Amino acid sequence: MSSTTSAPDQAWSSEHRDEIRNLARQVAADVYAPLAAELESSGAAFPASERRRLGDLGFLGIALPEQYGGAGAPLLDALVVIEELAKVCRPAAFQVFEANTGPARAIELFGSDELKQRLLPAVVSGAATIAIAISEPDAGSAATDMKTSARRDGDDFVVNGGKRWISNGGEADHYLLYARMSDAPGARGIGALVVDGDTLGLTYGAPERLMGFRGIPSCDLNFDNARVPAANLVVGPGGFKQLFGAFCIERLGNATMSLAIGQAALDQTVRYVQERRQFGRDIVEFQAVQLQLADMVMGVEAARQLIDAAARQAGTGIPDALQVSIAKCVANEMGKRVSDLAMQLHGGNGYTEEYGMARLHRDAHGWAIAGGTPNIQRVRIVSELLGRSFGMRP
Repeated sequence: MSSTTSAPDQAWSSEHRDEIRNLARQVAADVYAPLAAELESSGAAFPASERRRLGDLGFLGIALPEQYGGAGAPLLDALVVIEELAKVCRPAAFQVFEANTGPARAIELFGSDELKQRLLPAVVSGAATIAIAISEPDAGSAATDMKTSARRDGDDFVVNGGKRWISNGGEADHYLLYARMSDAPGARGIGALVVDGDTLGLTYGAPERLMGFRGIPSCDLNFDNARVPAANLVVGPGGFKQLFGAFCIERLGNATMSLAIGQAALDQTVRYVQERRQFGRDIVEFQAVQLQLADMVMGVEAARQLIDAAARQAGTGIPDALQVSIAKCVANEMGKRVSDLAMQLHGGNGYTEEYGMARLHRDAHGWAIAGGTPNIQRVRIVSELLGRSFGMRP
């Protein structure tokens, strides 16, 4: 089955997928629930030893080809693991997200055989990580406004410029850098190459102090005549559309993070409203509570169905862009709303750190911003629906 074309999810049985989910759920409960609280308070990066544990479990290579040590499984299998880990520890889930739905997939789809052989086995084992570098101070949603340049000079590219909001910035071993490679305007001049984290001329900004995402470092990348081997090229100028096709995989991973947050908030709230008593009875007996709880259930289930549909359509390939934007938009907004309703139904306890609602809500907002905001997804939905693009510039 080709990894560059969409294919129905037929290869793996639901029983096998249930086994993966149960294993991920057990590991999450036994190992990563305690670690999540520690990372939340310290803000430290996810330990390399734990990333290797995820590699040993096979979680980092689920959707990557067997020839690089992966399982070659459908995308949905990776999303199942991401969800179970993310319910309790987003930094752990982020490692699986980056490997199975993030920049490693673009390298798998478009990189040279040499580049894939050099990088992907290390990703699958947990020995190395790859982060994605797209956004800039003046090029976030307007990604094609990026100014960071990578100009060919003999056997190298010379990179100059800066990137912002780089998740795992300063910690990753490699970066999939989107850069302007020619003087062609807009998307036509943009391509991507892999920059090693220790490249001379690459320096890192101060760690960002974010509202959420504790345990997932973020910082600026600064390039000053950084020389990168031409062999590290993934996509040349004019390949921006290819890159964002692969980015649809990452957006489904993002949507799954939001799904996990909503599901975790719902699960905890279902328990809480049946245990918490006011006015002499369980608060779930109040109709106002029932109505809010029903809204939470509907939101989570709608997001799950949309993500599943997009992932099943993709199989082991690239998902449909329209389905992905719908799923991401719905899941992101669901995560924010359901975690907020969970805080309300927990009353004063929801405003404490002890119950974890604040952590879920803060992370929900982060995932809604990352990978293209809900409003950007709305624009993408109409663009894909009508088969035309809409210029945002006056």
